[in-house]
Amino acid sequence: EAAIQYTNSMDENVKCYTNNIINPEGGTHLAGFRTALTSAINTYAQKSELLKGLTSTLNGDDVREGLTAVISVKVANPQFEGQTKIKLNNPEVKNAVAKVIRDELLIYFDEHPKEAKAIIDKAILSYKAKAAAKAARDAVIRKSALESTALPGKLADCISSNPADSELYIVEGDSAGGSAKQGRDRHTQAVLPLRGKIINTHKYRVDRVLGNNEFKDITTALGVGIGTTLDIAKLRYHKIVIMSDADVDGLHITTLVLTLLYRFFKPLIDGGYVYVAQPPLHKVEIGKKKYYFLNDNEKDEFVRKAKAAGKVPVSNRFKGLGEMNPGQLWETTMSPETRVLKQVKIDDAEEAEKVFEMLMGTEVPPRRRFIQKYAKRANLDV
Repeated sequence: EAAIQYTNSMDENVKCYTNNIINPEGGTHLAGFRTALTSAINTYAQKSELLKGLTSTLNGDDVREGLTAVISVKVANPQFEGQTKIKLNNPEVKNAVAKVIRDELLIYFDEHPKEAKAIIDKAILSYKAKAAAKAARDAVIRKSALESTALPGKLADCISSNPADSELYIVEGDSAGGSAKQGRDRHTQAVLPLRGKIINTHKYRVDRVLGNNEFKDITTALGVGIGTTLDIAKLRYHKIVIMSDADVDGLHITTLVLTLLYRFFKPLIDGGYVYVAQPPLHKVEIGKKKYYFLNDNEKDEFVRKAKAAGKVPVSNRFKGLGEMNPGQLWETTMSPETRVLKQVKIDDAEEAEKVFEMLMGTEVPPRRRFIQKYAKRANLDV
């Protein structure tokens, strides 16, 4: 048995079961299903003359883009891989599943030509996007991991050529980038200011993302390439630090950069190379002493205690990183001795994918439900 649904997502999500036992890594039933799906779609598309203009038939990645499916088989003597039955290994299952699925899909396509055309059109879009992305990728990926001059005027590179000692600060805006460039440790810290709008990389197709200037800048600065060419050994910095304003707008920028890294450079997150800086939102002065706080609660508690002790605190809220002079930015956010960095980790890959899809995907209703559920906990900068 199989249930199939296509969505606007660009990801494939297939769950496989044998005798009602889930097989997280699929197996021969998944292989048979994929073979049948690709074959049936190409057979119908060629018969209906829907592949005109393409240099080849659609491949598996094309026809499975946006696919959500559940496959369930009953096997008398199942052979599994591992004690937890993560994968079905029975070789005879592949052909059996492939024949049933292919035959049933072709019947469905013949009886529902409108739905069949919609599925094929989506696959053709994927095919064309990959062709465009390959051409664009050739223009984006750097030839050498040492070509920091590829970003004149934007990337202020560090002196060190040892990736283990090097840090890349991805900074929101030119003014903050200027302060960061002046306040940094030039030996180990590079600064890349983002001047334009960062595209929501979870929402748009690959070809459009690769045309975005900010994406090109980040890709070139990292030096690892993307997609099948991604090579962590070429990473130029072993700390990639996202540094944006401490307010809601800054959090939005951080979310967009995290989305970009998650979708195109996930091995960097898995490897523990990605961090988020924690710049202060408030400065409180008591006499000649200065105190910095990451949020309203910390600041309010400090001010309350200071007043109770008879002191006169003077508070100042930073509107952005650009309001800090280079010395303040170094002291609060960039100095290894005093800064706070949060390492980005993924403990639950499936849950992480759900969150990114809900917050950054094309479907509005899940996002609306999330906002309504947590509206009372929102901290609005108004």
